[in-house]
Amino acid sequence: MMDLFEDGTGNAPEFTVSEISGAVKKTLEDSFGRIRVRGEVGRVFKARSGHLYYDIKDDRNVLACTTWKGQIASLSVTPEEGMEVIVTGRLTSFGAQSKYNLNVDEVSVAGVGALMAMFEKRKKALEAEGLFAAERKRPVPYLPEVIGVVTSPSGAVIRDILHRLRERFPRKVLVWPVAVQGKACAPEVARAIEGFNAMTPGGALPRPDLLIVARGGGSIEDLWGFNEEIVARAAAASDIPLISAVGHETDTTLIDFVSDRRAPTPTAAAEMAVPVRLELMALNDQQGARLTRALGQGVMSRRQRLTDLARGLGRPESLTEGARQRLDSFDTRLPVALRALASRKEAALSSVAGALRPGALRRLIGQNRRTADALAGRLGPALGRVAATRRERFDGVAGRLRPDRLSRGVVDQRRSFDALSLRLSRAAVTDHAARRDRLAAMDRLRETLGYKQTLARGYAVVWGDDGVVTTVAGAQAASKLEIQFADGRMEAGSGVAATTAPKPARKKGDDGPEGQGELF
Repeated sequence: MMDLFEDGTGNAPEFTVSEISGAVKKTLEDSFGRIRVRGEVGRVFKARSGHLYYDIKDDRNVLACTTWKGQIASLSVTPEEGMEVIVTGRLTSFGAQSKYNLNVDEVSVAGVGALMAMFEKRKKALEAEGLFAAERKRPVPYLPEVIGVVTSPSGAVIRDILHRLRERFPRKVLVWPVAVQGKACAPEVARAIEGFNAMTPGGALPRPDLLIVARGGGSIEDLWGFNEEIVARAAAASDIPLISAVGHETDTTLIDFVSDRRAPTPTAAAEMAVPVRLELMALNDQQGARLTRALGQGVMSRRQRLTDLARGLGRPESLTEGARQRLDSFDTRLPVALRALASRKEAALSSVAGALRPGALRRLIGQNRRTADALAGRLGPALGRVAATRRERFDGVAGRLRPDRLSRGVVDQRRSFDALSLRLSRAAVTDHAARRDRLAAMDRLRETLGYKQTLARGYAVVWGDDGVVTTVAGAQAASKLEIQFADGRMEAGSGVAATTAPKPARKKGDDGPEGQGELF
């Protein structure tokens, strides 16, 4: 085939374009076969057909790569722009465009540094979307009934979690077995989280109240499945609170940032999930004792308060003494009042009976009987005419009456009546209270403005023969003067109080000094 590329003149053979393209393709595939190429991923494009097209480049050249739709599922790493990778495949050509490319069926990240760069890139992208925000994180249930665990069923992690839960507070545990490393890790973990969330609450298989995604420690390559975007987004979209316990305390994956809580180890995740039962029982006993002491102290303080308030109340007998005395007074006055009333009624009856005469009564009865007889003769026809008229009116009205309308009217009137009665009762109570308060206020004002309050402030009233003395001339003309103080009266110049209570007014209108007396 090398003759195709030798220079010649004269009778050199002619080839078609397809023959040249086929020869180049066969030469490339035979010379290189299956190769591994290291470089940086450039442009990445996924066609509608499902095929993946991308470039691998270094500082000088670019190699076009193709991964067919059926090969994408077997890739351990999906190429992303800027990622340093090692791709494995077969070199071939595409004669329709005179291009050669590498058909890639395996992609791996080139070293830990490249993985960390990819990790930081994904972390920044997810953080920019707000998936790491603190307000998105939900509180972990204090005591979940069912705990869902996403981990390998054969490792030591599930045994550590179950043992720790059994020690602290036994709970129901549902285990969703998954691969915790390798190609199948990310899709299986994402499907497990989505599957737990898809369970129906209260169904035959109970829906977990809390999820734990866990695995043991390892290298960044071993933990890389938990750095995949599909796992991070599934954890962020989980409606069930989720605790991530991937690796040891120093290991950090993307699921740790989007989960609601991060545990340094799987055992610590079990400790976060449930409290210690014995500690809860001890705390319950302590709280019960505190509650008993508080109730006892509250009862004692209220009993003491009741005793103190009882000392300020008067004797029960003193509350009824006044009413008892009034009852006795009325009891002694009642017979005398009854006899006086009977005497007055008897006198009135006697005066009326004197004017009555049997003859006058008979004449009045006869006259009334004749009038009644005359009216009785006219009563029958009149009643018939009135009854006929009323019957006609009744028949006319009855035709327009409807029982349902009357019933509704009665119900409406009853409701209106009940509402008005309620309003009237409330208005009466309010008005009564207002008038009582106003009367009490006016009584207090009267007591305040009365002359007795003035006497209590150190003033006095001078009384003469005919009442209050307001002038010097009146005092000189009076045969005797009395001075009224707040606690009684005394004669002028005697030095001895006449009484401890004010004397009755000597004439109408002289019971106070308002406008009449002089205060000293």
